[in-house]
Amino acid sequence: MSDQNTGDQDTSEQAANDQSIPRQESNRTATGRVVSSAMDKTVTVLVERRVKHPLYGKFMRRSSKLHAHDGNNECNAGDLVRVEQCRPLSKTKCWRLVEVVEKAR
Repeated sequence: MSDQNTGDQDTSEQAANDQSIPRQESNRTATGRVVSSAMDKTVTVLVERRVKHPLYGKFMRRSSKLHAHDGNNECNAGDLVRVEQCRPLSKTKCWRLVEVVEKAR
């Protein structure tokens, strides 16, 4: 019976150690420009990336628009922001604002 009790204590110690380890989030992040802040607590972010053409080798610019949650309404059009992917908040919004990197001039 002492073996069973020791095993129970080991698992409880492991659980305590697991809780003290900071968990790393593996959420995707993106940096882009705010193109619209007309909605309440939501901004539209334009994210651009460069892609090399597979045959000709020319670099092309590709872009996508993301809807991000801005709880404090702190962003304006033209701001450079960093957003992070999160759980779906609405039909089109599954990103949240992490920080404003640079304010618009």
